[in-house]
Amino acid sequence: MAAKLSGSGGGKYTVQANSEINITPFVDIMLVLLIIFMVAAPLATVSVPVELPRAVAPPAPNPPKPIFISIQDDGDVYVGDFKTSVATLGEDLKGQIGNRSPEDERIFIRGDQQTRYGNFMQVMNALQDNGFYSVALVGNEQ
Repeated sequence: MAAKLSGSGGGKYTVQANSEINITPFVDIMLVLLIIFMVAAPLATVSVPVELPRAVAPPAPNPPKPIFISIQDDGDVYVGDFKTSVATLGEDLKGQIGNRSPEDERIFIRGDQQTRYGNFMQVMNALQDNGFYSVALVGNEQ
């Protein structure tokens, strides 16, 4: 019995090359996974009836009042409703927070749309110089 080891092929058992992708095994695997997940999903839920207690946290004893700094378009600075200057801004804020640490306080800045950037940066620098690092900017929702 002889075997042909090289050559151009041909002969009795020549098979043409198939360039199509066979996705049947992929579809079979996906259907099996789908059935597994459809069976396993209801088993993952808890079916033991339990009456849960109310989970209402008591309010904080004395939540800190938010501190707002307002900057008007002409450069006037206000802490809350009281007018101040950039030079005395740190002392006014420390007077409002009392004995709490400036690092733990969040300061909300409300700036007029026409406020000059230099005025805004003076307020930001005064806050950082006095230890107020947590600053939030307030804007209108539209």
